[in-house]
Amino acid sequence: MEALLKNLSEAVELLAVAAHCAVVERWDELALSRAFHWAEYCEHIYSRFHNNPAIRRVLEKQLELTNQSLSNVFPGCAEVSFSDLPRCRDLLLVGLLHNPELPVSILKLLFKSQGPGKVLTSDYEDVPGLCSRIIQCRSVCKVLRPLCGPSAVGADAEVQGEMLMERLSQECTDLCRAEHFLCSVLQVFQGAAHRLCLVISAALLMTKHSSEQTASQDFLLDWLQRHSAVLQSMCSALPSATLQELLKRHRKFRAAFCDRLKQWASEMEYTICDGEWVHSGAIPTVSFQSLTEHFLLLFEACPSLRRQAEDELNALKIADGDFDVQGLSVWGDLLSALNK
Repeated sequence: MEALLKNLSEAVELLAVAAHCAVVERWDELALSRAFHWAEYCEHIYSRFHNNPAIRRVLEKQLELTNQSLSNVFPGCAEVSFSDLPRCRDLLLVGLLHNPELPVSILKLLFKSQGPGKVLTSDYEDVPGLCSRIIQCRSVCKVLRPLCGPSAVGADAEVQGEMLMERLSQECTDLCRAEHFLCSVLQVFQGAAHRLCLVISAALLMTKHSSEQTASQDFLLDWLQRHSAVLQSMCSALPSATLQELLKRHRKFRAAFCDRLKQWASEMEYTICDGEWVHSGAIPTVSFQSLTEHFLLLFEACPSLRRQAEDELNALKIADGDFDVQGLSVWGDLLSALNK
């Protein structure tokens, strides 16, 4: 019995460490797997003794002592009751995801993509991809909701967007931690820019129910403007319907989108052989036709912006010499295309 109480106490201490301690910075896949096995051990304790009143009272007393001790080390640490033991692995996962010191390597493990055949596996022994499996299961629930409308970004992205906003709502009181968290997210989605764009879009399109959510979306929009590569991917790769909804809802996104379009236009060169404007970057970002379509999308989403945007383009055309001959000024040719 003494060994059982000692193991229970150490397992609960592990939950607190996972949620509040910087030691997780040094965790690797083996440490992560061991932590989930300890959490599973607590679940077995509950399964074995929850119907034994005498042993249950002893275990509850041990939990009280452990919780009291942990509250002195980690102020605000959530207490673990006997009734919490059946979901210890879930508590461990939530604690890890809320810990700002969790390394990107562990985040990548938890969100590792799994094959279709593993979507509904629930065995925590296979820790890599655990969050991805949870997201997929929650996505299935969304898809099967009888009254929900079609998602603009996909059920998976909606779930991840909700998770992103929940975490940001907690971190936005500390801007450095919030910035660190978003940079970690950026690394997790390295090589999957389109996926990241959908997740961010889902977060920004969430209906705001509190001042915390409003602040989180504002912080995310400011962060986008500081990370031009992500913003560029969103402007160039998102479906038109999603872009239009973002433009309607967020003034900051409209301003950033308009600035990005003007930046693309300024980077175009006219090729005499082909008789068209092409992007001069090493990797072509957008065609002249696509640029025109993006401006029209902006005007459709927010008609009141059209006059202001056209005035700005005309001022740029005048600065170029105010020529009306095709190929001399991208701004002149852009205005002509927009007014056809």
